[in-house]
Amino acid sequence: MPLKPRAAATGGHGFGTSAVFLASISTILGAIMFLRFGYAVGHAGLLGAVILIVLGHMVTFPTAMAIAEIATNRRVEGGGEYYIISRSFGTTIGGAIGISLYLSQAVSVAFYMIAFAEAFRPVFAIIEQRTGFAIQDPRFVSLPATLILLGIILKKGASLGVKALWVVCTVLAVSLTLFFLGKGSTGAMPAQLPLTATVENPDPFILVFAICFPAFTGMTAGVGLSGDLRNPARSIPLGVLSATAVGMIVYIALVVKMAGSATPEELASDQLIMARIALWGPIIPIGLAAATLSSAVGSILIAPRTLQALARDRVLPTVRLSALLARGRGPAHEPINATLVSGTFAILFVALGNVDFVAQIISMFFMVTYGALCSVSFLEHFAGNPSYRPSFRSRWYLSLLGAVICFMMMFQMQPLYALLSLLIMTGIYKALRYTRRDQRDLSAILEGVMFQLTRRLQIALQQSDPAARIRDWRPSFVAITRNALERLDHFDLLRWLSHRHGFSQLIHYIEGRLTPESHKVAREIEHKLITRSETSGAGVFVKAVVAPSHTTALAQTVQLPGVSGLPNNSVLLEFAKDQPAELGDIVEGARLVAPLGFNVCVLRSCGYRFGYKKSIHVWLTADDLASAPLQILLAYILIGHPDWEDAEIDLFACYPAAAVKELTEKVNQVITEGRLPISPQRITPVTYDDESSFERTTQNRSAQADLTVLGLTQREIFEAPEKALMAHPGLRDVLFVNANETIKIF
Repeated sequence: MPLKPRAAATGGHGFGTSAVFLASISTILGAIMFLRFGYAVGHAGLLGAVILIVLGHMVTFPTAMAIAEIATNRRVEGGGEYYIISRSFGTTIGGAIGISLYLSQAVSVAFYMIAFAEAFRPVFAIIEQRTGFAIQDPRFVSLPATLILLGIILKKGASLGVKALWVVCTVLAVSLTLFFLGKGSTGAMPAQLPLTATVENPDPFILVFAICFPAFTGMTAGVGLSGDLRNPARSIPLGVLSATAVGMIVYIALVVKMAGSATPEELASDQLIMARIALWGPIIPIGLAAATLSSAVGSILIAPRTLQALARDRVLPTVRLSALLARGRGPAHEPINATLVSGTFAILFVALGNVDFVAQIISMFFMVTYGALCSVSFLEHFAGNPSYRPSFRSRWYLSLLGAVICFMMMFQMQPLYALLSLLIMTGIYKALRYTRRDQRDLSAILEGVMFQLTRRLQIALQQSDPAARIRDWRPSFVAITRNALERLDHFDLLRWLSHRHGFSQLIHYIEGRLTPESHKVAREIEHKLITRSETSGAGVFVKAVVAPSHTTALAQTVQLPGVSGLPNNSVLLEFAKDQPAELGDIVEGARLVAPLGFNVCVLRSCGYRFGYKKSIHVWLTADDLASAPLQILLAYILIGHPDWEDAEIDLFACYPAAAVKELTEKVNQVITEGRLPISPQRITPVTYDDESSFERTTQNRSAQADLTVLGLTQREIFEAPEKALMAHPGLRDVLFVNANETIKIF
């Protein structure tokens, strides 16, 4: 039978809010409360037990808020928490988490059935007294009970389970009432409660927390009925939050009653200490049996529905398996096959028979799930996605707190298990990502987060102190060229400059009018440039624009804010040494932006592609002292790129003979105090008489340099730009620098 993609659940039982509340509260007030809260007070003390409860609710309350929020944003169908995660993060992330969630729910059935058997220990003693037959192993009860429960659920479905919750909650209310009316071994409650009294050599707090944490996970039990609810958007928030609040109040009252009614030794040694405290002791095993049975019923109802939802989304390994487990029976689509699989898991773990071991396994699974849910809520808050419009709103800081505590407590409880669980989920995610590249994944929500982060940073950077930009100058380049596809020299220079310290934009200019046809051509070229940028790992923002002229394109671009958030402060123009006809655009561009305060850099390329990238020669002259800091700083930024990691900077202080000593000492001071990686031995004082002797000197010393950095004055830009830019013909790649900002190196 072929599986239809993403088949939606139909039908359902039409339950109301009471079903969510009853399923959640009956699971909250369950096995751990009856069997392990005495242990918690005995080993952690009353104060420690209260802290444990508060810490547990610092995980579950934000999760409950997140569930309530996400459930009101869209129609929640069958699959409960898995549905919420997968529809927020996509089926790749949702599938990775959903499989862990399903396993935790299936294992929970075993946990509750093991605890159910513990309620029969008083009966075991009576049987032994009357018949002489000693029942030492609770699995004599738990295994048959699991099989019977599985058979009933397969036959009757969810409707019977929800009806039974009313009876269970009534029994729980009676058992708790009789417990609070009891006096215990200490008689009346003492005036002064023993806040810190514990047994000798108590277990570590984190172990106590790991064993008791499943007590707090019951609040999501009702969410698994999402496909059977009449109005999930109303019932899930109201039912989950109210059950969480009631559970916390009962828990705190319970540990206070325990601390005042028995000694730490009694609390730690007797699993059923509540029976010795209660007004009528037998009600506690009865309440335990009712609570654990109802929790097991809840889990055996929820786990198959999660598995069925996973199958509908084709998250499982094969199409045939997905089709088999997605099938449902009747108008409510009861997950018969998924229930059989879940029951098999449960029986395997029941056979283990250890409450504490299974409790720790469950804790780890639920921590991962809750951390993911809180992360979803936090990221959706931060992303500001207009399509995310829940009618119930949590708070971003609560979701962040819940996520942080979840992942922190995971590694506190069992670092190895925590790491393994995250690695396994990552492996599942990678596998799902590989098979469904066209589907929404983590990147979709992260794009929104990045958008918000960029928006806020851009505003903050724009409002930053201008004086700080002088002191902490970093390059923010705009490059305008007609040859972005044909020549790579300027692209390489931009990616080196923006590797760590700055930001660069490469604008490919297309001359003409903006029409649908020219716009389409621009987008095609832009796509090619994006591919190149991605392939090379360059941090360069690329764009193709259509404009009437090179000058117009440049004028429009420099007036726009920098993409990084910082104002653009530098313009890179480029031309080929053997194409002097290109100088017209370069000269016009330089004359346009230099008076506006932009630094102007002109790259004259010769096809050498910067050679072996081993040597940069920087020439400083008396005519362009204002450009010297920028020349030195750009050379320093370049050698910080891995492509130039073995390069050396040679600095030539080229001044008239009368001033060469004084100015060379000043350059040395700038290099030393600026902590620039230029050895004093590589700073060479040079004297010259006129322009022709200067040109001969550069030719003699820098003909083999991979890049030569020369100053460019405003006078040269406006009076003789062609002569200045075509000078020094014996040099290879040359970067001409004209600084129009005040830049401090130290």
